[in-house]
Amino acid sequence: MSDLTIAILEKAVEGLDMRLRYTSQNIANASSNSYSSVKVSFETALVQAAQGSVLDVQNVAPRLESDDRADISSELRLDIELAEAVQTSMRYSAMVEVLSRQMSLKRIALGRNQ
Repeated sequence: MSDLTIAILEKAVEGLDMRLRYTSQNIANASSNSYSSVKVSFETALVQAAQGSVLDVQNVAPRLESDDRADISSELRLDIELAEAVQTSMRYSAMVEVLSRQMSLKRIALGRNQ
């Protein structure tokens, strides 16, 4: 696996972690009338940076955006947020698993399989 691929995976994990934190915040505040939910975006910037170098990928920063679903009732928004949390969690787990396997392969290649 190339250094660029590893950098992309690491940055995706970072973005997904941030998304999980803000989705949790949205869920916790779902019944608050004054709370405006937030979403995290990074995928488009990451895809563009992946066409460049490892440094380009490392410089990608997840962005916080106001959620445009504010006109939907709190109960429905809660359902959407829960679905987002599940999807993000699954993607996060998959990325971490790939990185973990890659690190195991590197340890084996370096003769440090302990």
